[in-house]
Amino acid sequence: MSAIALMRKKEEFLKYLDGFKGYSALTIASYDESINEMLQWAEIDLDAKEINLMPLRLRIALQSPKTISRKLSAIRSFMKYLQQHDETIELKGDESVKVPKTLPKPIGHEHILHALKHADPTAALAITLLYTLGLRISELTHLRVDNISARWCRVVGKGAKERDLPLLEPVYTMIGHYHQRYPVQEFVFEEKGKKLSENSLRYTITKAFKEVGLKVTPHQLRHAYATELLNNQARIADVSELLGHESMATTQIYTKLGNALKMDHYLKSHPLCARDTTC
Repeated sequence: MSAIALMRKKEEFLKYLDGFKGYSALTIASYDESINEMLQWAEIDLDAKEINLMPLRLRIALQSPKTISRKLSAIRSFMKYLQQHDETIELKGDESVKVPKTLPKPIGHEHILHALKHADPTAALAITLLYTLGLRISELTHLRVDNISARWCRVVGKGAKERDLPLLEPVYTMIGHYHQRYPVQEFVFEEKGKKLSENSLRYTITKAFKEVGLKVTPHQLRHAYATELLNNQARIADVSELLGHESMATTQIYTKLGNALKMDHYLKSHPLCARDTTC
């Protein structure tokens, strides 16, 4: 395989992520950036079918472990794609990076209600859908009008996997009122007949919270959705399915968050801890 052929394979891989895997534009751009860095900085010997990532790793060594891990994962996925298409290339220096586990940071229910009181119609609907359906921002962007009924909403998630989510009656009514004011053709959020991009919706949502003095990302609303369900005795298996997680282990991080909050509330509330600074 020549260097030009490798570049062509990269373009084919990105199209595969878009058309078959259903990845978001932001994720595909991240994969593209990571593979381009590999092509620029790694030692590539196509005759020997070897790629040594050590020069690349030295260049990105000061970046966060999470960023390095993400880039290595993208490169490994590309190599796996090549292998599936009869182009095996050995990777060297691709050892995993230990990424410290962090708990998700949900936004409190009262803060969401406060933002909704001051949000414009588009931001209010976007925030409400993220919070009541637990959507990813990419899923919100691709939400189709035809997939919404009075009680259910069909969502296309990662890997083009579909899941049906219960839709609250007031939210269904809210969608109807919004489309009376802003008619659409295919997607829930459109502008001039075209689907609103992830970046546009993300900006609209973060701006709404910023205007009430809060720094909140769309994904924190998904965290809030999961946390509220689990804190109110929803079964973890059900929450995992609602979130579209491939493994229940991914959902279990929210139970750890619940335990952390319980401990925090305990330390603030118990009379001995409230009076004794050693708690």
